This record gives sequence, structure tokens and C-alpha cells, in this order.
Amino acid sequence: MSTRESERNSSAQQTLDILYEISQLLNTQLDKATLATCVGMVENGVNPEALAAVVQELRREGSALGVQSTSNAATTR
Repeated sequence: MSTRESERNSSAQQTLDILYEISQLLNTQLDKATLATCVGMVENGVNPEALAAVVQELRREGSALGVQSTSNAATTR
């Protein structure tokens, strides 16, 4: 790996680390891998507001499924 590539990778990692710290302060509940995926999608042209709406909807659906799983487990006991 060339020095230039190494510097670019280091810079990208530092940027991701800073974005992750900001996301933690904002309580986004995104892990680094998910945050990196979202950043990559935005860099490739995905509308950030639409992406945020999708993430929120997936969380709502996940919560609903979690509640259903818990209530189903309780009724089968």
C-alpha cells in the first residue's frame, strides 16, 4: 500500500471515528458498521432524509416484532 493510500485510509478512519462520536452524542444508536454503511450510501447519492426515514421505520418494525415475539413467548408458556 502506498503512503498516499495509507494516509487516505487513516483520514477516512478518523472521519468515521468522529462521526461515530457525534452519533453517540446524538443517541442515534447506530454502531460503527451501520454508520459506515449509511455514510457510504449518502456518498453514493442516496437522499439522507430518505435514508433516515428508512432507518426509523426499520426500528419501529423491529420494536413491533420484538414486542410480538415477547408476547408470543409469554402465551406459549
